[in-house]
Amino acid sequence: MTEPLTILVTRPEPGGSATAELLRARGHIPVLAPCLDIEPLPATLPAGCDALVIASAQALPGLPAAWRAIPLFAVGDATAARARRLGFIAVESASGTARDLAGLVARRLRPHASILLPCGEGHSLDLAAALRQAGFRVNRRIVYRARPAAELAAAAIAALTAETVDRVMIFSPATAKRFAALIDHAALAATLRRAIAIAISPAAAAPLARLPFHAIRTAVSPDQDHMLAILP
Repeated sequence: MTEPLTILVTRPEPGGSATAELLRARGHIPVLAPCLDIEPLPATLPAGCDALVIASAQALPGLPAAWRAIPLFAVGDATAARARRLGFIAVESASGTARDLAGLVARRLRPHASILLPCGEGHSLDLAAALRQAGFRVNRRIVYRARPAAELAAAAIAALTAETVDRVMIFSPATAKRFAALIDHAALAATLRRAIAIAISPAAAAPLARLPFHAIRTAVSPDQDHMLAILP
């Protein structure tokens, strides 16, 4: 039997706890270390749309319950699964990147369809542009803001200080940048020498290169399932 790994989960809530639960079920020891805080923002949404395009699960909670039957296109399988748990009934996953998501929408929707793209502040600008270029009518709405965490969680600092951390899961480039900054601020870089970083994408791996990780592994596809596959 594989020895349990102590794993820092840097994903913000509510995703962080869901990932921790999954790791715990696999026999590992998750330690929550969110590097971003998600702040929901009020947004004026259109009366309706032909489809919802979701590049982050953080955009889902603020959507009206009455829209659960509207076709929803999600960037990845984890986001699609969360949409289904929230009651959306027509969900399709691009199982990849924002570019894959734009391609999926272009294949599935009629020309000039109206799309709602709820997203985080400063996010999904390229996706919106790609969808408009493909001929869709896109309403991009800001429904949340990701704020940098002020410091690492106490449990994460304790695990790092004790040098018991085996893996650090990094779910986005913004998280990677903030994690590196928080490690510097707490003077904990040396504690990472035996740890392996698990990055969701090359862009998320890049800010970690200056930290003294034993290794940095990058998922072959940008989703949680492929991150879990490279944990051992």
